[in-house]
Amino acid sequence: MLNKIKNLIMFIMGIFLLTACQALPRFNDQRPNFLIIITDDQRYDTMQYMPNTQELIFNQGVTFNKGYVTTPFCCPSRASILTGMYAHNTWVHKNEDTLEFRTMVEDIKKNGYYTGLIGKYLNSWKGETRYEYDFWVSIWGGTIKNYYDPDLDVNGTWSKHTGYVTYLFRDYAIQFLDEASAQSKPFLLIFTPNAPHAPFTPAKEDVNSYTDLPPHRPTNFNEVDISDKPLSIANQALLTEEDIQGIETTRRRQILTLTSLDRTIPDIINKLEEIGELDNTVIIFISDNGKHWGEHRLTSKSTAYEESVKVPFALRYPDLVPVPYIDDSHLVANIDIAPTLYELSETKMPDTVDGLSLVGLLNGTADWRDMLLLEAWPDRGHWSAVHTGDMIYIETENDLSEFYDLTIDPFQMDNMINNAKYQEIIAQLKQYLEQERIPTTTQP
Repeated sequence: MLNKIKNLIMFIMGIFLLTACQALPRFNDQRPNFLIIITDDQRYDTMQYMPNTQELIFNQGVTFNKGYVTTPFCCPSRASILTGMYAHNTWVHKNEDTLEFRTMVEDIKKNGYYTGLIGKYLNSWKGETRYEYDFWVSIWGGTIKNYYDPDLDVNGTWSKHTGYVTYLFRDYAIQFLDEASAQSKPFLLIFTPNAPHAPFTPAKEDVNSYTDLPPHRPTNFNEVDISDKPLSIANQALLTEEDIQGIETTRRRQILTLTSLDRTIPDIINKLEEIGELDNTVIIFISDNGKHWGEHRLTSKSTAYEESVKVPFALRYPDLVPVPYIDDSHLVANIDIAPTLYELSETKMPDTVDGLSLVGLLNGTADWRDMLLLEAWPDRGHWSAVHTGDMIYIETENDLSEFYDLTIDPFQMDNMINNAKYQEIIAQLKQYLEQERIPTTTQP
């Protein structure tokens, strides 16, 4: 009888120790976790409406004030985030194009990570669960009809969910982190809420907020003279009062969706702290592109102008950024996320990657780019550009080229393409552009 009791006690202790080990994944694998937050159509100048996110992520790490997306359009930009490749190499030029190249998630999962995606994947994807994710919650394609009561695919099962989509995604993110904490491996979570994309439906508790929002009137708003722009833009009519009112309504509703998203960030950060993984998690925040609010008479995206290509971009990870700071000088981009994760996860990086790992930059050990290729394929015509951080040279297919000195013309009002002062630098940027935009992969 005594031996039976001893055996039972040993069995119970064995179960306890096994469970304890599973709840302490850092004991077995010291590589960092990753939380990549990707918002949808968020402009670089909207972080003022996300104080929680600003304080918990941006103010706790590095803020990249020269953070850009290489193709300012949803699906191409997200494909570049997932692969570290330019759009001319992924061949994902428009939202309808499918991504045929493998992603960093596939490689990192094979290298021992527990993986999850919650939110939007790619516009060309129908929402069903993908094999490289252990945990999956997504929508059909790129947009939802309403932020309330969405249809979601949760780990392979479609069903209607009651509630506000941003809060539903938050709840699933917390569930993922609970499940990840029981794994004997590090995790990678890609958290991709819809905010502030159309139909930008506010949460019910926010509908009466920001009713006194000041009008958005930067210098280039409803620009009077756009004759120096490509014809495809110069043909835009002046905005009417009705147009302007529509822009202001869109702007306010977008901000309100960011308010609700900002409300969820402390819950996710607190859960990371609760499971003991906050300081061992690389948190990256970025948007897939910006959006015009009437600048140059435009209301869309997919342009080479700052409102479209510049995005909020920050990284929190104490091992790399022990003291928070703002980087005002280095050009960083969405294509740099994948190589950063490859390096920190100790995963072999494919030679198709175009971006640069941020690890060397943050350690102060790497030479860094002084030029960045930008490109897009909007209906008005394909364009490609070279951004130096202070200047940008743009070529639009079969249309007028552009050059702006952002140090004296941050609103890109005056096209200096024919100004004698800049011809030498324009020639250098043109040469760089001709080299960089050549595909190095074959179309799948």
